[in-house]
Amino acid sequence: MADRAARHNAYATLITRDSYLPGVIILAYTLQRNASIYPLVVLYTPNLPKDAKRVLELEAPKCNMILRECEHLLPPEGVKMTLIAERFADTWTKLRVFELFEYDAVCYLDADMAVLDNMDVVFKVETHLPDDWIAANHVCVCNLDSDSWAPEDWRAENCAYTPLQHPTALEEPLQPAETSPSPHKLLNGGMFIFHPSEGLWDRMLHVFNTTPLLSSFMFPDQDFLAFFFENKWYALGWQYNAIKTMRYWHPNIWRDEEVVCLHYIVDKPWAKRVGLDGVAGYKGLDGVTHCWWWQLYQYWEDERTSDGRGGNEAIALLKKLIAPADTMEGGVGYLQVGLPVRA
Repeated sequence: MADRAARHNAYATLITRDSYLPGVIILAYTLQRNASIYPLVVLYTPNLPKDAKRVLELEAPKCNMILRECEHLLPPEGVKMTLIAERFADTWTKLRVFELFEYDAVCYLDADMAVLDNMDVVFKVETHLPDDWIAANHVCVCNLDSDSWAPEDWRAENCAYTPLQHPTALEEPLQPAETSPSPHKLLNGGMFIFHPSEGLWDRMLHVFNTTPLLSSFMFPDQDFLAFFFENKWYALGWQYNAIKTMRYWHPNIWRDEEVVCLHYIVDKPWAKRVGLDGVAGYKGLDGVTHCWWWQLYQYWEDERTSDGRGGNEAIALLKKLIAPADTMEGGVGYLQVGLPVRA
């Protein structure tokens, strides 16, 4: 622990709209709840509403957050984008985390994540990570939902997680190489670790402003990172970016008790309470993981109710952005599932 503490490291996330504020607050809270020794730098854009900024200001001293305003990062004029969803339009700005030059290493975390165990161990990789590399997780390309936007080779047999087994998958993920099949070279942009430097940022910005490939990226920042760091990224265990759909897509490796950082892709848990039928998420299969988020939220609300230091104000403002407790159809109750317990 002493060696890690000597390093000037940080987590970072980005928020560009208040609809993601519940995610940011629970991300920060769960990092603190699991005894992280590193701060969370929250980048926010000027358009963020004042109430959202107020909640961040109230929570910053309680959750070891450092707030930093940043400008949007936009593609060069005239570049027409090919996005699979409008929500990805803001994600170019995520690249501004590479401007955090004052840190030895930064672990970026998407705003729709929740930490279930101490995450700091992930920084052990940065001490042997080359300065121009990043560490991240593979994209799960199974596409078992048969989304029409997915490339033809996004199939279970081509997924980097398919040949793995528990428990070796935790510490021995497939490493991307020049000879790897194309899907194995794709990284997920929800979590990544890197060494910030002005030189790296200058090179990145040059590529961003000049490559003709920018208009072809469906997942803006993610596809850009995979392109920019081609053959220069190190694969981490799935548990540090546990995509919620992997719980039922990859039973070969998923274990609830091994999840360190849970990634709530697509439907956000705070947008809807989970009824007794357990239906939640895009295909209705995410009831358990969504219940975990609501359990963490309840822990946060209980602590803030009793702390006497602006907690009730933060609760009141955040409640405007989450599903009310009285919106279940027919007046039925809510599903409650406890957090996973490590063996």
